[in-house]
Amino acid sequence: RAPPLCSSPFQLPTMNPCLLNVLLLNAVLFAASQVCCAFTVAPASSLSALQQQRRVFLQSQTTNSAESAPTEESDDQEEEELDYTIPEDAVIQIRPNAMNRLRELRSQQKTPDDVPLYLRMGVKSGGCSGMSYVMDFCADSDVTEDDVVDDYETVHCVVDPKSVLYLYGLELDYSSELIGGGFKFFNPNAEESCGCGSSFGI
Repeated sequence: RAPPLCSSPFQLPTMNPCLLNVLLLNAVLFAASQVCCAFTVAPASSLSALQQQRRVFLQSQTTNSAESAPTEESDDQEEEELDYTIPEDAVIQIRPNAMNRLRELRSQQKTPDDVPLYLRMGVKSGGCSGMSYVMDFCADSDVTEDDVVDDYETVHCVVDPKSVLYLYGLELDYSSELIGGGFKFFNPNAEESCGCGSSFGI
C-alpha cells in the first residue's frame, strides 16, 4: 500500500521543487499582466482631443489679454492728459484732481479771471512724525522775492526758501472720499509719514 501523503493533519504535503517554481512563475506573470492592464495608455484620439482643447483655451486667453490691454492703456492716457502746463523744475507737482479742487475753491472766492489764486505751501515743526505740512491761500502782496513761485497759470504755488528743501518734488493730489478725503501729499523726501497724511519725518 502507498504511503499516505500526509502523516499528520498539520503537516503540508511534500511538493516537487520544480513544480513549485513553475506555479510561482505563473502567479508572477499573472500579476504583472493585471498591472499592465491597469496602466493602459489612452487612445490617440483622446490625446488629440485634449491637445485641441488646450490650444483653444490658450487662444482664448491670448485674445482676452489683447482686448483688455488697449483699455488699460487708454485709461492711463486719460489720467495723464492735462489741461494745464506744469512749470519747468517745479517744486510742487500738482495732480489733476488737486488742480480741479483748487479751481473750485478759486471760483468760490469769486476771484477775477485775470487774477491767479496764490497757494502758499510750507512745513513747520510738530505733528505725529516731527514735521507738518502747511497750506493756505495768500495775497499777491504776501509773496516775497525769496519765495519760489510755481506758475500754473490760474494757480500760483508759493513756497518759502526753508521749506523748499523739504518739499522739492512733492506731488499734491486730492481725494473726494468721505473717510480720509482731502488733499494728499506724496513727498519723496519723507522717510516716514503719519497715517493722517499731514505729518512726516526726515
